[in-house]
Amino acid sequence: MNLCLQGEVAVVIGAASGIGRAIATAFLQEGAFVVAVDKAETVLEGIVAYVADVTDYAAIQRVADKVWATLGRCDHVVYSAGAGSGKYGFPFWNLEPSEWQSVLNVNLLGAVHTAHAFAPRMVEARRGTVLFLSSIAGQIGSQTDPPYSAAKAGVINFAQCAAKDLAPHNVRVNTICPGMIKTALNQSTWEAWNQLQPESERKTYEAWANEKISRVTPLNRWQEPEDIAALAVFLASEQAKNITGQTLNVDGGQVMHW
Repeated sequence: MNLCLQGEVAVVIGAASGIGRAIATAFLQEGAFVVAVDKAETVLEGIVAYVADVTDYAAIQRVADKVWATLGRCDHVVYSAGAGSGKYGFPFWNLEPSEWQSVLNVNLLGAVHTAHAFAPRMVEARRGTVLFLSSIAGQIGSQTDPPYSAAKAGVINFAQCAAKDLAPHNVRVNTICPGMIKTALNQSTWEAWNQLQPESERKTYEAWANEKISRVTPLNRWQEPEDIAALAVFLASEQAKNITGQTLNVDGGQVMHW
């Protein structure tokens, strides 16, 4: 599908692996010029890559400055960085309040840093799109990791605020919420759960995930990073020119609002 993104500049933050990498690849396949940003080095042919920590606002500002200085434009920004607490948070008092901050810093404040760094010049250009990756956990209050759920809920709300602010300047903002996807973050949830189980109750990652999928996902299958990427590039295109402020789930039907 030709989405007419040839020659446009897409900045993907959190592009070294998982969903972010799939999104960067999808933009490349659509002919866009991709700038990948991650705290780890991104190895992907055909991109410009910067190493930066999303929790460091000054570092993200420097990346934005480099993009405009070297390319003269930024058409699309995708925030795909994410991190969990690394613990099984049910009940929520299994975690200390002090363990929330790092999760909020990456998931929520990282998204805020990105918007602050990139949006002003997109306003000047009077065009562009911003996409935040949240999670269905931000809608259903997943008990497995309350800090992660709360942070992702914050991302959804902030995206709506940003969409309202940027709409008069022809800049669109949307959020995608993935469901069950094989990523390092998803696997860390299983690891945290598994460590708390008696030896006789422990399960392999595949067994745990497949059981959960069959229980909560009507389509009864994994979602893939490429599923998220396909929606991401569509939302960046002119075919989505009237879509802003929306939260779109790619979750196999897990979250249905009646």
